[in-house]
Amino acid sequence: MISVFIGIGSNLGNRKKNLEGAIEKVKKIEKTRVDKVSSFIETKPQEAVGPNYLNGAIKIKTDLSPEELLYALSEIEIALGRRRDFKNCPRTIDLDILLYGRRKIKTGKLTVPHPRIMERKFVTMPLFEIEPNLKKFLTELY
Repeated sequence: MISVFIGIGSNLGNRKKNLEGAIEKVKKIEKTRVDKVSSFIETKPQEAVGPNYLNGAIKIKTDLSPEELLYALSEIEIALGRRRDFKNCPRTIDLDILLYGRRKIKTGKLTVPHPRIMERKFVTMPLFEIEPNLKKFLTELY
C-alpha cells in the first residue's frame, strides 16, 4: 500500500459536517484505509469566491492507482453535492490528491504534487500537522 495525502475543504453548508462526511466516505473506498486526520482550520478563499473555507488533510494508505483514486474522490464529491458551475466556484466539498507516495504525476486530469503547494498555507498547515517530515521533502522538491 502506498501513502497518499489528500487535502479536504468546504465553504458551503455545514462545512464541518461536509468534511466529516467526506472522510467517512473515503474510509469506505475499496483497498484504502485512513491513517491520520488533521484538525480543521478556517481560511479565506484565495483563488476562489464565496464564504470562508474549512480545510484539513488526511493520510491514507491505498492500493488504488492515482487515476482510480481520483475517480473515487470525484464520486464522493458528486455524492456530497459538489458542483462545478465555474472555475473556483464555492463548493460543498473539495478533495485533492496532494501527494501520492513520492511520485510526480502530470496528466491531463492530475498534477501531483500541486505546483504551488508550498504557497498554500491552507494545504501545508494541516499536511505538516499530520506528517511534519513532509516539510523537508517538499522544500527540497521546490
